[in-house]
Amino acid sequence: MDEGTVSSEPKKTPFYEYHIKAGARMVSFAGYLMPVQYTGITDEHMAVRKNVGMFDISHMGEFDISGSGALEFIQRMTVNDASKLSVGEIQYTCMCYDDGGIVDDFLVYRLEDRYMLVVNASNIAKDFEWLRSHLNGTAALENRSDYYGLLAIQGPKAQKVLEDISDYDFETIPYYHSAVVKIGEHEILLSRTGYTGEDGFEIYIPRDKADVIWKAAIDAGRKYEMKLIGLGARDSLRLEMKMALYGNDIDKTTTPIEAGLAWIVDLEKGDFIGRDPIAKQKSEKPSRRLVCLELEGKALPRHGYDLVSGGEVVGKVTSGTFSPALQKPIALGYLPRQLTKIGNTVEVKVRDKLFPAVVVKPPFYKEATHR
Repeated sequence: MDEGTVSSEPKKTPFYEYHIKAGARMVSFAGYLMPVQYTGITDEHMAVRKNVGMFDISHMGEFDISGSGALEFIQRMTVNDASKLSVGEIQYTCMCYDDGGIVDDFLVYRLEDRYMLVVNASNIAKDFEWLRSHLNGTAALENRSDYYGLLAIQGPKAQKVLEDISDYDFETIPYYHSAVVKIGEHEILLSRTGYTGEDGFEIYIPRDKADVIWKAAIDAGRKYEMKLIGLGARDSLRLEMKMALYGNDIDKTTTPIEAGLAWIVDLEKGDFIGRDPIAKQKSEKPSRRLVCLELEGKALPRHGYDLVSGGEVVGKVTSGTFSPALQKPIALGYLPRQLTKIGNTVEVKVRDKLFPAVVVKPPFYKEATHR
């Protein structure tokens, strides 16, 4: 989901001082000073795959939509069918421009008294203005991004950590559902979601409760050797699962159909912004698609590198890294439809050298809890 931007005066999350004490390397990302790594990307990445890790993702944006027209408004603005959500359910969706290009991808929470949208950090201002400009008179929109601190606890032992700080029955929370749980004396919104492919939870913490919840999580996590995880490992984890990064893999020039997100588009729900061009493209099939590529050797594919076939540049790498779990280079990129068949080979141009890359079935990593 994320795209980072550099700010001249970045904000600090409620957990900033804890990152400094933990020896994190800090970077400016989406307007915040954020930890990019602590002990190292590979170490942190494998901790989440095999055990448990905790991320500070307080830079993400949260919007509340309420009022009698809230559902109608969300239906008009998003491509998925939010009317299918019962209280406590969460839906992955996106907003599109009139031409079908993607404004942003995000989560929609149906809560007791409202809907909550959790949007990408660097798109907060853009998304809010896009929504505000289309607002009708029966829905209310509020930007609550500065109200919450947000922690994600991810990995096979994530539930064990939560069970040590709350007596809530976490077995009753299915994947992509939320609940209000009691941590100490505090009622906290928590969801079973994540950006890693592993089991895990995201905890929405009022900023005045941030210290208490952080300390409780750290104390509980010690028993399970929970590690702190930075943005570097968050990126490699999501890439192994082919989870889109806004600004790299999807943006205003790409449609949900091209990006392999047709599964979140519900053309039967009625009209929504961008519906006609998206429906046309789905019917006629797109001229290009986002694919998973595995490279031979140790070449490091990076965003913007050329994809070559028959001596011609046919696309660009949108995201790439060396996969810690698979121990091989992996990349995402858009290719012409005729080249997107599983098993097809193209080449990635890395520093004037060409390296073979095979189109593989997503996700790259097949052993994750949720895939």
